[in-house]
Amino acid sequence: MKTKALVPVETIEQKILLIRGQKVMLDRDLAVLYGVATRDLNKAVNRNLTRFPNDFMVQLTRNEFENLKFHFGTSSWGGTRKLPKAFTEQGVAMLSSVLNSERAVQVNIAIMRAFVKLREIIVSNKDLARKLNELEKKYDTQFRIVFDAIRELMKPSEPKHRKIGFIW
Repeated sequence: MKTKALVPVETIEQKILLIRGQKVMLDRDLAVLYGVATRDLNKAVNRNLTRFPNDFMVQLTRNEFENLKFHFGTSSWGGTRKLPKAFTEQGVAMLSSVLNSERAVQVNIAIMRAFVKLREIIVSNKDLARKLNELEKKYDTQFRIVFDAIRELMKPSEPKHRKIGFIW
């Protein structure tokens, strides 16, 4: 019997960001998923700092934070006084031992599944690129246009930026 996830994997996937070359989740997003206040999540982490080495958790720099605010828009960041913490997959797993609740355990399971799904997508994309290269070597240049078109489709899409303000 398949049980319904507490938090849909798609919701979690949208919260996973790439910062400093690592897939991470921000403290505020994790707090929402766990159903706790961000300050309470960070208090629990601060009480257990030895469980969160640099490869599990990082504090964003002012520049990284400003960059995120610009990317996502400032309205959802109102009231933030401290720079957010970003947790890697291992850091998220460690959070379940710090936040001792049934919801934390269930949400952690869903988050781990989302990280695994993302890893599978990346691996399958690399496999596809490798197979495409092999096919390109096998066939002559008449298919070059087809191979180039497939590579374009494999590229991640660029986020569209809306212009802010009035158009006169």
